[in-house]
Amino acid sequence: MLQKKIDMGYEFIAEHRMLFRCPKCHEAITETRPYSMICANGHQYDLSKKGTLYFLSHQIATEYNKEMLLHRRQMIADGLYGPLFDRLAPYMPAGAGAVCIDMGCGEGSFLKKLVRPDHIAVGFDISKDGIFLATDFSEQAFWCVADITNMPFQDASADVLLNIFSPSHYSEMARVLKPDGVVLKVIPERYYLKELRERFYVDQTEKQDYSNDKVYEKFQDALTVVAEERLTYTYPLTSEQQTHALLMSPIQWGATADALTYAAAHPMTELTVDVRVLVGKFK
Repeated sequence: MLQKKIDMGYEFIAEHRMLFRCPKCHEAITETRPYSMICANGHQYDLSKKGTLYFLSHQIATEYNKEMLLHRRQMIADGLYGPLFDRLAPYMPAGAGAVCIDMGCGEGSFLKKLVRPDHIAVGFDISKDGIFLATDFSEQAFWCVADITNMPFQDASADVLLNIFSPSHYSEMARVLKPDGVVLKVIPERYYLKELRERFYVDQTEKQDYSNDKVYEKFQDALTVVAEERLTYTYPLTSEQQTHALLMSPIQWGATADALTYAAAHPMTELTVDVRVLVGKFK
């Protein structure tokens, strides 16, 4: 019989409770019981039926909903980011028991693709929809709703922090990462998904071009860059992938009604992936 997700979640927190700390008082988790964990000050966190924990003190608004995340998942499964995974995989820890945390994991596919069977893997996001979808991969990782500015993990507990297309909070990342740990960050570059920008911003051409130079500079200021690479390639699209491609990205959120109509009427033949891969250690 298949194991229930809540039971898989409980097995994880029972075995790895020392990884966590209470985001309310920052004390250690001292007790687990079916199906909860409790900190030294008595704050209790209960597993959902899907085996996830909710660590937010208040709900944070996000437009990353189930529909968009499912379209993104399909494009990831189809291979849109295959070359990116190939670049990131060598930087994942080789040792058994290495702790890998995905910050802003979305629906979980990036961590699922990169994690190894002997890793201790946790993915978190502020999107409850994303975390519930990520539980499809509960055999690969543990999933929780949490905030990058107040991560529910002990000091120096992670061997690697994945920060793929997600915001950063470097002081909190420095606290959670082990002294010899690494941050793997992926930043969109100028031509990332340019085909979507050309369609959704057909009537707002100033939005078709953008720069992440400030994001790159902040990474350089906070960490020592031990490796970096700009990766650019095109991914051919089939007619069946058109809807998934159009609806997989928050780029659509800034489109006018006319631009949405234009995008639907102008199918794409390819998508451009243009990213900077950064590997860093804290100074």
